[in-house]
Amino acid sequence: MQALYYAARGNLRWLLRLHPEWSQSQLAHALGMSRSWVSKWIKRLQSAPPSDEQVLHGLSRAPKHPPEPLDAQVIDRILEMRDQPPEGLGRTPGPKAILYYLPRDEHLQQAGLRLPRSTRTIHRILSEHHRISHRLPKLSDPQERPEPMQYWQIDFKDASSVPAEVEGKQRHVVETLNIIDVGTSVLLAAHVAPNFTAEVGLRALAETFQQYGLPHAIRLDRDPRWVGAPQGSDFPSALVRFCSCLGIVVLVCDPQHPQQNAYVERYHRSYGQECLERLRPGTLEEVRQVTATFMEHYNWQRPHQGHSLGNQPPRVAHPELPALPPLPDVVNADGWLRQLHGHHLVRLVNRHGAVTVNLAQYYLSRSLAGQRVTLRINGITGELQVQHPQLRRNSFPLKGLQRQALPYPSYLELMVQQASRERRLLALQRRRAYHKGQDTP
Repeated sequence: MQALYYAARGNLRWLLRLHPEWSQSQLAHALGMSRSWVSKWIKRLQSAPPSDEQVLHGLSRAPKHPPEPLDAQVIDRILEMRDQPPEGLGRTPGPKAILYYLPRDEHLQQAGLRLPRSTRTIHRILSEHHRISHRLPKLSDPQERPEPMQYWQIDFKDASSVPAEVEGKQRHVVETLNIIDVGTSVLLAAHVAPNFTAEVGLRALAETFQQYGLPHAIRLDRDPRWVGAPQGSDFPSALVRFCSCLGIVVLVCDPQHPQQNAYVERYHRSYGQECLERLRPGTLEEVRQVTATFMEHYNWQRPHQGHSLGNQPPRVAHPELPALPPLPDVVNADGWLRQLHGHHLVRLVNRHGAVTVNLAQYYLSRSLAGQRVTLRINGITGELQVQHPQLRRNSFPLKGLQRQALPYPSYLELMVQQASRERRLLALQRRRAYHKGQDTP
């Protein structure tokens, strides 16, 4: 457990550096810890230097002077006051009101029992006995319009009017990849393809970057073609790495939160009702034709009821779009690793004395077989640092890195190949899991 908590504290420090705008609820959701734990460790980490590793070690939680437990009569009286308000009180008493009425109880005074002195103790007793219902935390997602062309939303839309092949296995025969700028509601691109795999989607997004330049951030849902990775992967998907190396922030929607991709989802409703459902295109070429026509209609002719557009078409309200930074000539192929600098992993050493990180094995020591070790990613040097006192060598070069800058066309082809490799490996793992389930009696 110590290794797990150590890794959680290290990852909290990493997330505070990577996402300083996140709330405590978002940090707790990402780490799988409670909000009170996050609040406590934020204070401890902020009071220590950024490079201090000793602060990640927890302190003893054993009470120095544990208080005497409350008598059962006191607990029963607290619950009775909660259920039946005393002295004609016309409302359900809270911890503060109960704290006032307890010393006035004659029976407790005669018994001379120890009474709680804080509302926190009374609140804990009421919670333990289910007298207080707790609301689920709400994660707010501000919907203020960003600057034009700085924040894009991306999603797929199925053209369901195209009939599937009789013996085909594909559910989505033709799809459209739509890209909306949140600051202007302009439809930047609508790529139509019969087979949108991870590599095809990456090429389509790269084509849009080539046309408009590089935005500050893009938002996508949790479609496996965007963020899917084979089992055992510890690094982001090929598309996320591709965008990170270009300096683009990738924002992934939380599970079952499509409202975080609201602008492109709202466009899908208009695109579906006013184009696909009305015209019913039946082939790939027909989908491309009606989509291109509707894109022109949506951007230049159709009035948009968004508050910032004033009931005008998006391109009429924003006739001039600001220029974005162009694609670089040379790309650091390992630049994405800086986003993981300081990230901690916990691994179980196998019987051969090795651990697996991102489908690659690193030999540590046979003497550590069966033990859990904490691993820290150094995104600056490209090394894997092992936190264990028994090891003489505590750092290993990360495998699979390019360790060089590449021309952009070569880098794009490299990421397309990696996206294709990840897709095939993920499909293979799913087939094996399916056949294993079929063989189980």
